[in-house]
Amino acid sequence: METIEQLKMARMYTIGRLSQTKEDAWDQQPNGFNNTVHWNAGHIYITLEQFTAKALPSYEPQHGEWGTFFGIGTSPANWEGQVPSKEELLAALQEQLPRVVEALEGKLGEVLPEPLKIGNMLTMGTVDAVIQFSLWHEGVHAGVIHGLNRAIGK
Repeated sequence: METIEQLKMARMYTIGRLSQTKEDAWDQQPNGFNNTVHWNAGHIYITLEQFTAKALPSYEPQHGEWGTFFGIGTSPANWEGQVPSKEELLAALQEQLPRVVEALEGKLGEVLPEPLKIGNMLTMGTVDAVIQFSLWHEGVHAGVIHGLNRAIGK
């Protein structure tokens, strides 16, 4: 249950950082940053969807099409097509949490059919371990959003 509470706290922090971001700052990319606030917000969303689906095969991820904009190795410089707006991303981030929490209830202790590996550095064998990694991941990107806000001057 502690993992769920931490997930809620991480999302509250992320939404807080995004709410403080001025409209014109969402797509600025200062020197020294690989991406924008816009990209980081979308990346946080799709990554939790992907990790939850890997941890729980019955979970049906939403907005899989957003991976072309926000997946690993993507960049705003290469975006083509209709990128989700700030409002769409904020709404998706807010509705995602209760949906993921509901899917996770009573399942954190489940062992994965096959361990999930992140390179040679980390092997995760339970649903709880995958969600804890997702928490860390969200915290990293929320921190980048905070850094972008400071660099841009919100």
